[in-house]
Amino acid sequence: MITIWGSFDIRSNYFVKTYCKGKTVGKTIAITFDDGPTPITKEVLNVLRKYNVKATFFCIGTQIEEHQDIFNAIFEEGHLIGNHSYSHDKKIGFFSTKKVVSEIQKNDLVIEKYLGKKTLLFRPPFGVTNPRFERAIKQTKHFVIGWNNRSLDTIMDDENKILKRISKKIMPGGIILLHDTSAKTVRVLEQLLLFLKTENYTVTPLDELLKIKAYEN
Repeated sequence: MITIWGSFDIRSNYFVKTYCKGKTVGKTIAITFDDGPTPITKEVLNVLRKYNVKATFFCIGTQIEEHQDIFNAIFEEGHLIGNHSYSHDKKIGFFSTKKVVSEIQKNDLVIEKYLGKKTLLFRPPFGVTNPRFERAIKQTKHFVIGWNNRSLDTIMDDENKILKRISKKIMPGGIILLHDTSAKTVRVLEQLLLFLKTENYTVTPLDELLKIKAYEN
């Protein structure tokens, strides 16, 4: 039972050392997005630009290939890029070590093709970790990034409930997980940024929050 929990709760650090919260005494947090780029990402970028906020986007290789211009816009606007696997296959938790390595490295190459450098940030699809992921990460040498504030914006439809869920869990050093895949998240994001402003929180780039390098070169 503990092993199952460790596999599906990335915050457990059971198999892989995972960064789920920054060590900070100030009111500073990071915002991250998974599963893009998508056409919705452009709307997310508009909101982030409006509030002068930098975020981290964990991108899927197949999505990058489909939306190259949007992917380029993310980086050009000063946001960080992370690896979220090449295919985001629903069965990735059952992949062999070799296949996990392939998923990560294939997406590294896609990202590097457009950025000219390798990202050191990796977030496992669905937050899954297991001994095969542990061995794969030792080979690829990424920082594994989790979260401590999950929005559930892919599951919940009520925007007010999503915002309330995030707001209740806001704390210094927190890492918020959102998805740049739906219009409701764009609306929640704007309300969230207004809330953070009233609470005197600063949104900082993930590498600064965690004090790690985002890129190899």
